[in-house]
Amino acid sequence: MGKIFYLMGKSSSGKDTIFKELKKRMTFLHTVTIYTTRPMREQERDGEEYFFVGEETLENFQRAGRVIELREYDTVHGIWKYFTADDGRIRLNEEDYLMIGTLESYEKLCGYFGQKRIVPIYVEVEDGERLSRALMRERLQEEPKYAEMCRRFLADTIDFSEVNLKRFGIDRRFQNVVLEECIQEIMLYIQNYL
Repeated sequence: MGKIFYLMGKSSSGKDTIFKELKKRMTFLHTVTIYTTRPMREQERDGEEYFFVGEETLENFQRAGRVIELREYDTVHGIWKYFTADDGRIRLNEEDYLMIGTLESYEKLCGYFGQKRIVPIYVEVEDGERLSRALMRERLQEEPKYAEMCRRFLADTIDFSEVNLKRFGIDRRFQNVVLEECIQEIMLYIQNYL
């Protein structure tokens, strides 16, 4: 029976970097790329971090009943949507997967596939360090979106509150203080889980 190892954490916790490293080092884990209607950032590539699609594609998936989970964020640039679709790429009877997302999407995947098939991997970074990382990343953008950065930072405080983490049974945490140590700890956790 296949598992989905589900990586999550607050914005700027390093989860995207960890995800990319785990993909390179644990090639036996397949990945699921989710969809978004938000604009692509400068360093992103379609089909890598996300499938960047328009509203029409989302509506087609919805009409076909193939949206597993959908999140909408009312940003300073309009509503951005993120969703996981049952697009034929997830074959849990044959393979194990690595995914990245939010606590809300973790809950929906547990509901869709069953909680025994979804293994949470929660990455933490001290809030001051996260804010510093977010600011540095935003400054590198051609058109920095500081208001959106602040909105995400504050929303994460609510989304990943201790109450919510407890409600979803997430008690194992991986501290991303030293990136390589964090990656090694997560890899060992995955290997021991299989």
